[in-house]
Amino acid sequence: MSAELLYLSNADIRQLKISPREAREVVLAGFRDNASGRNIGLPKSVITAGPSSWFITMSAASETNSLAAMKWVAVAPVEKNQRQATVNGLVCVSDYKTSLPIAVLDGNSITLIRTAAISAAAALYLAPKAPASIGLIGCGLQALSHLDAFVDLFPSLRRIYLFSRNVGSAERTATVASEKGLDPIIPNDPDTLLSESEIVVTMVPPSPGLKSFLDARLLPPSSFVSAVDAGRSWRPETLTAFDKLVTDTLEHYSSPVDGSGRYVESVRFQDDLVHLVSDSSQATAPTRALFSFRGFVIADLALADLAIRKARALGIGTTLPR
Repeated sequence: MSAELLYLSNADIRQLKISPREAREVVLAGFRDNASGRNIGLPKSVITAGPSSWFITMSAASETNSLAAMKWVAVAPVEKNQRQATVNGLVCVSDYKTSLPIAVLDGNSITLIRTAAISAAAALYLAPKAPASIGLIGCGLQALSHLDAFVDLFPSLRRIYLFSRNVGSAERTATVASEKGLDPIIPNDPDTLLSESEIVVTMVPPSPGLKSFLDARLLPPSSFVSAVDAGRSWRPETLTAFDKLVTDTLEHYSSPVDGSGRYVESVRFQDDLVHLVSDSSQATAPTRALFSFRGFVIADLALADLAIRKARALGIGTTLPR
């Protein structure tokens, strides 16, 4: 094994052109391996550095992929005049058998791809089969990543509802949605979005004093919600309107969180994606389903493996000496 590191920057990972289908398939494979005991992902370890600042580590190892990985994420508030990301991270990868470090990847790019891939993977099992409408609450970079993932998964989509506290970001997302053949609608309030969307993705970042504002009772009887924000945007007293409450791994999480980040005590997750991907039985009755998650690190490992393999095949990235 060469004592060299492959470094993949944000630009390198974009150059790999990882498709939504590729991302979804490797993430699904990672969850199946977890169900069969062929990989392991540890819970997040968090150091709180301030009201909206954290340092987070997550680690995973896969016998199937013959890799082990550690994801490092730093979160800090950004002033309005600063042009930098609030969340920044790296993924460090080692060989499973020799323990030698083999690659370092930009964590921001991997996170965007893997988060949307997890949402889409859950939608395979929980969403209406041919939805015509989708609503995005929060229109930052994750919205664009989820737009790609769901347009690929559901060619039946025709309308997209966009709600954001920043109208400009909603308008930019609307332009991209139009280019993908969707009819974009920017409502004045989230209630309209909820009542008209068969799929809803909520991506509201944590902030001091955040009040949950979404009412699950407004959703259509057959609908799917992916709460990328772990549920913080949903009013806790309305969560009982969901027929199913699912997370990525019950081993790490027991319930959604409220606006302040505390676990909601009135409901509990009933199932997880680890079990869904290993169970061939499919529900057919219309349901309101909530998939609330914080990101299982086995998905980051799966995406890192895919990125490394594609980079080697295409000659993309920078080789660094150790």
